[in-house]
This record gives sequence, C-alpha cells and structure tokens, in this order.
Amino acid sequence: MGKYDTAKVRNFGVIAHGGAGKTSLVEAILFNSGVTDRLGRVDDGSSWMNFEPEEVKRNITISTSVGHCQWREHQLRILDTPGYANFLHETRNALRAVDGAVLLISALSGVKPQTQKIMDWCREFGVRTVAFINKMDRERADFDKALASMSDSLGLPAVTVTLPIGAEDNFRGVVDLITMKAHLFKDDGSGGSEITDIPADLQDEAETRRFMLMEAVAETLDELMEKYLEEETLSEAELLKGLRAGTLAGTFIPVLAGSAVKNAGVTELSDYINWCLPAPSDCPAQAGSNPKTEELEERLPAEDNPFSALVFKTISDPYTGQLTLMRVYSGSVKSDSNFYNASKEAAERVGQLFMLNGKHQTPVAEAGPGDIVAVAKLKETATGDTLCDGSRPIVYEFPEPIRPVISFALEAASKNDEDKINAALHKLVEEDPALKVRRDEETKELILSGMGQIHVEVTIEKLKRKFNVEVLLKTPKVPYRETLRGKAQLQSKYKKQSGGRGQYADVWLEIEPLPRGAGFEFVDKIVGGAIPRQYIPAVEKGILEASEKGVLAGFPTVDFKATLYDGSFHTVDSSEMAFKIAGSMGFKKGAEQASPVLLEPIVQMEITVPDDCVGDVIGDMNSRRGKVLGMEPKVGNQVISAQVPLSEVLKYAPELRSMTSDRGMFSMEFSHYQEVPQHNMQKLLEELKPED
Repeated sequence: MGKYDTAKVRNFGVIAHGGAGKTSLVEAILFNSGVTDRLGRVDDGSSWMNFEPEEVKRNITISTSVGHCQWREHQLRILDTPGYANFLHETRNALRAVDGAVLLISALSGVKPQTQKIMDWCREFGVRTVAFINKMDRERADFDKALASMSDSLGLPAVTVTLPIGAEDNFRGVVDLITMKAHLFKDDGSGGSEITDIPADLQDEAETRRFMLMEAVAETLDELMEKYLEEETLSEAELLKGLRAGTLAGTFIPVLAGSAVKNAGVTELSDYINWCLPAPSDCPAQAGSNPKTEELEERLPAEDNPFSALVFKTISDPYTGQLTLMRVYSGSVKSDSNFYNASKEAAERVGQLFMLNGKHQTPVAEAGPGDIVAVAKLKETATGDTLCDGSRPIVYEFPEPIRPVISFALEAASKNDEDKINAALHKLVEEDPALKVRRDEETKELILSGMGQIHVEVTIEKLKRKFNVEVLLKTPKVPYRETLRGKAQLQSKYKKQSGGRGQYADVWLEIEPLPRGAGFEFVDKIVGGAIPRQYIPAVEKGILEASEKGVLAGFPTVDFKATLYDGSFHTVDSSEMAFKIAGSMGFKKGAEQASPVLLEPIVQMEITVPDDCVGDVIGDMNSRRGKVLGMEPKVGNQVISAQVPLSEVLKYAPELRSMTSDRGMFSMEFSHYQEVPQHNMQKLLEELKPED
C-alpha cells in the first residue's frame, strides 16, 4: 500500500438511477478479480456490498459501500453508490472523493432524472466517465434506445466501444470495435468469453460503428487527426490512445454493453476501466485553502507531497465506534501514526488503517495518493473534514448537505427511549449529514427531517437496531401564525382587591395590523404622566407574551402594532405586574375585535419531472392550492417552479414518486406566510380545535 505506481490506481464510483444494477456490477468485478469466491446477488441477500439489514430488507443500496481489488496490473478502488432519490446525498459525497465513474444505463428504461442529477455532479467535480448499458439479457432490452437516451437526456456524446451480439434471451456476446473481434460469453457466470470472428450478420453494423468511433477518436489529438486525414484509418494502439485522451478530456463517454447479473461483458468493462479512467496522476493538483493564512494552496497527487485526505463518509456503530472513510489526495499515511484535522484544528491519532470490501476489513500498513481507506475511532473528525500534515495544513472544499424535503415528528415509545433518543440521533446525524434534527420551540416537537419518507423510515430502523431506541413517527404540526385584518380601540382595566394591598392598572390601547413580515411594533403615546414611565415596559411585555398564543387557535400573532395612548394608575395598588396583566388582557380583547385571521407557511418548490409527467404534476399542484410560477426545460425534463402551502406537501415525496414512476425529484424551502383563504379557515379551525 502506498508503494505501487500511482499511475496504476483507478478509483471510481459506480453510478446510476436506482435498480440499474450497480451493486451487481461491483459484485461481478470483485468475483472476477478473485476477491470473492462466488457471485454475490442483491435479490437473495448474498451481496458483499449491500450488507446493512435495511438494504437487505429492501434490496436497494442505501449507503455508499467500498470495494477494492486488483484487475490485471491495476489497483481498483470502487464506491458502490445509491441511486434512489432518498439517498442521492450519499452519491454526491462519494463523487467528491473519486476521479472516475462507471455510469450504468438500463437497456430497459434508459436514463432517468436521478441519473441526470448524478451526471451534473460528475461535471461539477470533474469526474470522468465510462458507460455500461446493462441488462442486455432482459426482455425489452434495447441498446440503441438506451444509447439515444444518453444523448437526449444527458446531452453526452457517447462513443460505442462494444456492440452487443443479440438481445434479451439471445444476448450472447459483444463485438469489441477496437480489435474487431467477437467475445462470445460463457454461460457459467465466470465472466470468461471465447474470442472469435464477428458474426456475418453484424459485420456491416460493426464496421459502421467502428468508423464512428474512429472519427470521434481522431479529433482528440492533432497527431491522430493528421494520420486519419492522410490514411483514413487508425491502428488499434492509436484508437486506444485517442479513446483514453477523449475520456480524460471529457470529450466523450465510451459505452460498453453487457449484463452485470450474468457477469457478461464485465471483464471487457474492467479492461476499459483500466485503460480509459484517470489515475490520480492524470488529475490536476487538488486545491484548498490554508486555514492559517486563508491563501489558496495545491497538493499534487504524489507521495513526495505533504499528506492530505478528505473524509467523505462516517459510519457510526455502538459497539466498534466510529469508522471514518477517507480518500488520500497527496503524500501517504501509515497505521499507528498522527495527522492533523485542519477543518477542526485538532490533532488525531491514527490506529490501524483498513481497506474495505463491504463490511469486510483488510488491515493495511500504508495508503498513498488515490487510495480509499478507513480508520476507526477518530475523536474529532466528521464527514467533510480535511486530514493533513500538521506542518502543512490545508482545507479542501466539501459539498454542503442537500436540504431535506420531508419532516416527521418523533415521539419516544417509552420513558427509557426518551432518555436515549437525543444521543442516538446525534450519532446518526454524524453518519448521515443529510438528516436534520431539531426541537421545534413553538410546537415542542422533536422534528426529524430527511430526503424522503424511506430515508426517515430507514433512520428509525437504525435507531432501533443500533441503539435500541424505539420511536413513533407522526406528521409534524404546521407552524401557523395569526394576524389581524382590522383595527380596535379598547380599555383594559385590571382591578383586584382581596384584603391587603390590591392590584390596579388601567390601559387604553389601539391594536391595528402591519404589513406582512413587519413583526410587532409598540408605540408609547402617554402624555402628562397618565401612566408612570416605569410601568409602560410592563404593558408592552404583557402584550407580547399574550400574542404568543393567539385568540383563534393558539398560534403566535404577528405583524401588528399596539399603541398605548391613555390610562390611569393607583398610587398604592399599581405595580408592574398589574400593568403587565392589563396589557395581556387588552391584547386578547383587542385581537378578538380586530378581525383575526390565520396565516399559513408557503414554501418555494422546484420540481424536476419528465416531459410526459408535466401535465399531471401541474394539475396536482393546482389541487394543492399551489401557484405555478414558471417552467424551465432541462434536457428531457421540465423544472417546475411553484409556491404552495406547506400543509399541502408534508408527504409530497412519496406522492411525486407515484405520479412520475419514481422519475421526479424536488427541493423546497420556506418562502413566506400567507393568509388562509376564508373558505378554508373555518374547516382548518375545526381540525385544530382538539389540539388547543
């Protein structure tokens, strides 16, 4: 570890929408390289990479897992990423830590919106890509349609490198367009193939596709273009050279075909991963800021540079403690050594370094540029932190967590669970920064927010499994507000005599509305000492405290002005408490007279859906009292901008999935408060009454 040629390291993420076969592909790569002795399968729970009980239960990837192996003379570092919308934050963090990616496209469904989002991140982080059109053995498999969806939906120039021989039940091999040889797969799942001549019925198509490949490759380097213009052909070596140059430059994406679950075409893909994807040494220096001087610095991907690494994932376990996963960018790190957390400005002690294959850990002595390793029980380090040589500190940029889109209120199942819930949730948030936990001071509820209902449900299952904490999920209360539409003038007198010193306060108030968002304003118009100066702040305090529980449904009253313009006092019985009570009583009486109304929170939404779903989504948004503000086309999709009451979209995530067959995505954030329409308000007040 750390002593082999960095040029022979390939670290890459396996990316796609959910169900495209990413984990099956990684299982096949590990099997072919000899890491595993049998082909793991997702559907029967034997996968090495999907090992968490929540993943086995659902047959999906929930959390990024790590694999490593040697293929031919290259060291492969593989991140198997989630593809379902609820867990794409894991994928984004993983892409920040790799140089390359293998993009899976289903031969059945082509590209989905999740894939588009993932490819946007690849472009953002400069991740170079090879594509694999998977599931060629399945019914309705269509290579050309899947290839076209890459251009239509992703806007990516795709270059065919292997052409499928047959499809569905007849899928039996691929034509390698570089060597112009057919690879006929063995049907034993070994990943092997017989290399033979191209079938006669495919010869013309293979030559046409090779011509297209040659044209694309010729444009990558001047020397290849000159040779191609002179001789109208390129050798195998020149094709490979240009294919690598074009991939590294992001000019195009090489495309191969196969079936991961049958281990067909995976050997060929692994060879082209070695050839096309970048080594750490092919990548530019990693830029970061010096935390002491705040100046920009760079680290070259070389062992003779100061050590630096980025933490892209944290795993919390109540028994073994925290496991930190990091990508090494420069220098090297050894087991049983020290390094510096520049993000937290804290020294850390490294114990044993591990390479991971799923949950299986292999101890290693050292890690160098491009390696992805794990270390246990770091005290200060969290996801997104930069680890480095303390004498040469640097901090790398890490993506901000994606905003959650759904929230639930948590209620402990028992008093014992209540005592443990906060500490357990803190551990899970450390592991998954896309989760947000807060105590709503207004509703007094503990709110858990996540990227979707499944994300939250998985978190609750982990609470039970890892920390033995049981909670109940409830729809959170909507934080309504109250305000006033009219004006009221009133006298509020508080007089109490029950033996001994009495209580007396008399205030004259004017209550009136303010523009939305103006808050609360108190105006003192007392003249001539009608009320002594020392009592006036108590009146304001009484009004403010009373306004926290409005007269309609007990929600805070906002955007109003209270003017104190007259009153009287008693030289003996008046006190600050009496005037505070009089102010409180005055607010309640005035609010009732000033036409109180309910305000509801409005959220701003951006909803990305396929073109064929736009009508359904807009119709649904209108039925939720939403207002569509506009649409913007985005490569096969439409981004709908809308404003809608929060109460109407508390469970929008599963409903959008249903409407769009899991092809839609959305984000939302608070926009403003708006008056509840009169015809809705009475019904809403009836619903809220039991919760007063």
